[in-house]
Amino acid sequence: MLTIGQHRIGYTGLTYLAFRVAMLETAEWILLKRQVGHDDADEFGFLTEIPFLKSVAPQIQLDALAETWTRISRGAGINADIMDECVIYAVCETVARMVYEYPTDVERLLENGPQRVEIAVDRSLVPKLRALHLNLPIDGDFLLASQFEDMDPSEAERYKRKFRIDSTRLDILLDSLGRWHVSEAFSENVQYLLTDRETERVDRLVREHPSLDRRKQTGSEKGP
Repeated sequence: MLTIGQHRIGYTGLTYLAFRVAMLETAEWILLKRQVGHDDADEFGFLTEIPFLKSVAPQIQLDALAETWTRISRGAGINADIMDECVIYAVCETVARMVYEYPTDVERLLENGPQRVEIAVDRSLVPKLRALHLNLPIDGDFLLASQFEDMDPSEAERYKRKFRIDSTRLDILLDSLGRWHVSEAFSENVQYLLTDRETERVDRLVREHPSLDRRKQTGSEKGP
């Protein structure tokens, strides 16, 4: 269970639905992009809901989702950091849009999962998904972060002070932009979200880096 201010977000059928669909939808895009040889051609994944994080490697997006999920599903009052807030916001917005536009895809991604949820996948679900993040005291600093990139540093600092944005909170987001390899705990973190077979498949997917291999050949490896 995650704590944000005086509020908590824990495991429910709704959080399971949102996190599972966002995880598998992004994983399917990774697979599709690799099959056509364009996995690094453009930006995709659930975290593209946040302009500042649109360049985060898709496997790192899934790693962040898995870390937030394990805190929600198994944690005991863990204080959320700004990446947790980003993940919750992006998951809810991504899946709300999918429910509105592609409900059959949402139903398909829920099939044969480790948990069974009795939630109707129709347009009445959209406000419920958005309420997951809207009812939390998330200040939305991460939505403003991209605006500072093109500013003079002194001007950016002035605006951060004006809007009371703590620059140190953004460090974890900056770090995610340079990451390429997922954590060793990825498989453990997706427990209760994916089946064993799905876990094996997605774990293999996020640890294979064909585009990184191409970059090594050209001498332009990304990140550590």
